[in-house]
Amino acid sequence: MMQSLQWEIDLGNGRFGPFGGTFIPETLMHAVKELEEAYERIGKDPEFQQEYLKWVQEYAGRPTLLYFADQLTDVLQGAKIYLKREDLNHTGAHKINNAIGQGLLAKRMGKKKIIAETGAGQHGVASATIAAKLGLECKVFMGIEDIERQRLNVFRMQLLGAEVVPVESGRGTLKDATNEAIRYWAANIEDTYYLIGSVVGPHPYPTMVRDFQKIIGLEAKQQMIEREQRLPDYVIASVGGGSNAMGIFYPFIEDHEVQLIGVEAAGKGLDDQHAATIAKGKPGVIHGSYTYLLQDQYGMIQPAYSISAGLDYPGIGPEHAYLQAIGRAKYTTITDEEAMDALKILSQTEGIIPAIESAHAVAAAIQLAKTLSKDQVILVNLSGRGDKDMDTIHRFFTEKAKGVAKE
Repeated sequence: MMQSLQWEIDLGNGRFGPFGGTFIPETLMHAVKELEEAYERIGKDPEFQQEYLKWVQEYAGRPTLLYFADQLTDVLQGAKIYLKREDLNHTGAHKINNAIGQGLLAKRMGKKKIIAETGAGQHGVASATIAAKLGLECKVFMGIEDIERQRLNVFRMQLLGAEVVPVESGRGTLKDATNEAIRYWAANIEDTYYLIGSVVGPHPYPTMVRDFQKIIGLEAKQQMIEREQRLPDYVIASVGGGSNAMGIFYPFIEDHEVQLIGVEAAGKGLDDQHAATIAKGKPGVIHGSYTYLLQDQYGMIQPAYSISAGLDYPGIGPEHAYLQAIGRAKYTTITDEEAMDALKILSQTEGIIPAIESAHAVAAAIQLAKTLSKDQVILVNLSGRGDKDMDTIHRFFTEKAKGVAKE
């Protein structure tokens, strides 16, 4: 069990090469500066770091397992595949790591209310959970399209005492929920903390969320050395905003023999509807940060699409944009169909039903493993479990069996 995080707080200027920064209305500047100062001061406090470590171990259930998927590996007859089991965390996804960190920070800042935005619902559930535990009010903004796709998680948030605010603007997905959360925050900054769920948004959120998620990679690195006496050849994770990927990538960045692969959602195809921000996007500003985003010829944000509500976001964390630009990480794409096939394969070989987000990473690992030798090793971040996606999974395979075109 990890005794310390070796947690160095160096916020710098919030830039990752040309990416990142703070592009926000004047009305939010005070709140963002207050957060930056508080995180730099409180985050460096060894007592705060130990408190965070205690919570993720005793409340969230860390360390999560590093699991050798032996039967999946046997079927593929290629590289060994290991799964970092973030799905075994309390609330069922890696999102709880960040929610605990920011929740404890909000409490120390004296805030009484937490707001959050959510797409797949896992960040909303994690935020509602930590708010309940800390005795804070919680309001979660969620697009009406995502509310329909994630009804179980909506009920979980409400059961935990949170108010779920339906957002009807735009396509009713994560981007629209984020816009509404920012508007609410601007009007209630005195007593409200905005708990962002991914490595996106204005400085210091991308750095802070990565700090709270890098425990995934720190654990995995230690566990891999214990199991294989070496580092993996590849680390693969799905990317929407990119928090689970950044969490597992970050501790491996200086290990240049390890190839880092982020997996974007190709949806119905890169020439059709997708959420492949790096593959098809261009640099611009979204939600307070300069990064890659899907936009039209006039710079207007284009709608994203994925069968996974958690990947249905038109932007990406600025540190991912930087890793792509310097060639340290590569980003590939997986379609809805490929992800759902991988979900079925993993379920039937290992008895593990992943979240649809995670199934994108599994699909990329399956494709890669077949091209590698048996002495090579792939590490996949299984960021969440599939319970929340059962309606979508059931509908997809029912329609596929009937030969009905999918949405």
